[in-house]
Order: sequence, then structure tokens, then C-alpha cells
Amino acid sequence: MSHDGDGPVLHPVRIAPALAGALVLAALLTGGPAAAPARDPAKGETRRTVLITGANRGLGLEFARQYNAAGWQVIATARQPDAASDLKALGERVRIAPLDVTKPESVAALAASLGKQPIDLLINNAGQGVGLDRGRPLSDVDLKEFARILDVNTMGPVRVTQALLPNLRAGQGKMIVGISSGLGSLSGNDEGGFYGYRESKAALGMFLRSLAAELKKEGFICVAIIPGWVKTDMGGPDAPLTPEESVAGMRKVLDGLKPENTGQFWSYTGKQVPW
Repeated sequence: MSHDGDGPVLHPVRIAPALAGALVLAALLTGGPAAAPARDPAKGETRRTVLITGANRGLGLEFARQYNAAGWQVIATARQPDAASDLKALGERVRIAPLDVTKPESVAALAASLGKQPIDLLINNAGQGVGLDRGRPLSDVDLKEFARILDVNTMGPVRVTQALLPNLRAGQGKMIVGISSGLGSLSGNDEGGFYGYRESKAALGMFLRSLAAELKKEGFICVAIIPGWVKTDMGGPDAPLTPEESVAGMRKVLDGLKPENTGQFWSYTGKQVPW
């Protein structure tokens, strides 16, 4: 099961003369056209941009809904955009882009479609879970499923982040987030089980720690965050949290982070979690 859930709409805006001059200068210095920052014509303000993977349902869809309502420019990805009816219902301000995080050619196509578009916040949300049978012994683990989970949950964020790093460097927010799980905590694993899923989230955390160390001097904030047990396709109907509650909590945490928080592991509750 998956918590990923899964063409741009452009509106003409007027660009102030000073900004236009800066864009021309940037084009001369870089050898190509500079992407104009998204602006909110109603407020005359530059809008921040978030890219969310796996946004056709569950947490990804709710992230898209809440950031769109907050006035952000939202780029929401889905494996099958034509089937993402709930995502389309958010309106034309949400740009929907095709993306399969397991396919390098799909990731490359996304990066090419964005060009030099600055991205302030990347939320690596697309993911795959496992059944809730924590007692399954290693002898019963399907190694093909194990590899698939690693490919989606670990390699997926690595592929996407690597491809979009130039866009993130061009943004002002400079935040990279991985949606994780308490099952990815090494120090918290006293019960075992959940083979494949635990390992994929632990590896995601190590990737973000390494990335945080590499990009710290550039002012990046790279963190993993736990959404809690949420009523989604992955969490099931008995989960105590709604997607609205979980995402609101995570957004509050992300809004409060500072560069010194890079490389940390957080919960939607606002508490830091031990790796």
C-alpha cells in the first residue's frame, strides 16, 4: 500500500521594471533565461513554491490543499495525473506534474519541465508501506517487495532531490523534507518486524543527515518528519489522526525550523525524535 498518494497552468503577471532588469542580467550571466519568481497579483508579493511528490491522495493531497489555501504556488506530482481527480479539484492554481519516483527518466522529465523554476520547499512524500503484520519472520519476507519498498521510499527521494537541487538552490526557502515514520528510528526499534519499511525509512533518515551536512553552509534545512498514525490508505480507518490534523501539525513544525535544526528528526507534534 502507498502513501504517495501521485501540466502546468501559467497565468500572465506584470513584472516591475527593476525585477525585469534583474531577470535580463541573470539571463546574461547564466547564458539562458532566468525563471521569474511566482507572484501573487492580488497582493503584489512573491509567492513561495512547494513541490510535493505523491500528491494525488492521502497526506500528499492534504499538503497540496493546505499550501494552496495558504497562498503558496503548489507543484503537485502524481504517477497518473489524469486520474488524480481530487487533486484537480483543488483548482488551476495547483500545477499537476507526472512523476514516478522509481523511474529515472520520469524524474529527469520533471526536472526538464521545471527549467529554472525556483523551489523553496521540497516534500518527499511519495512512499510505499507494508502490511500491519509486524510479526512476519525474516524467512517469510518477499525480497522483491523489500527491494521495491527501498526503491520507492529511499531511492525515490534521492533521485528527486538530486534532480531538483538546482531549483532548490535557486529558491529562498531552501528546505528539503522527507516524510518518515517512527518505524524508521533505530533507537526506537525494540520490537522488530516491518521488514523493508523500517530499513527504507532509516536509510531515508541517513540520506537527509548526510545531505544536511553537505548543504549546511548554503543555509539549507534538511529534515525527516513523522506524520503520526493517520487515516489514509496506508494508516487504515482505525488511525486516530485525520490528514488535516497531521498536515497542519507538520506545517507548523516546518514553519518553525531554523538552519540550526538541519539534520534533525521531528514529529508532527512538535517534538524532536531520536534517530
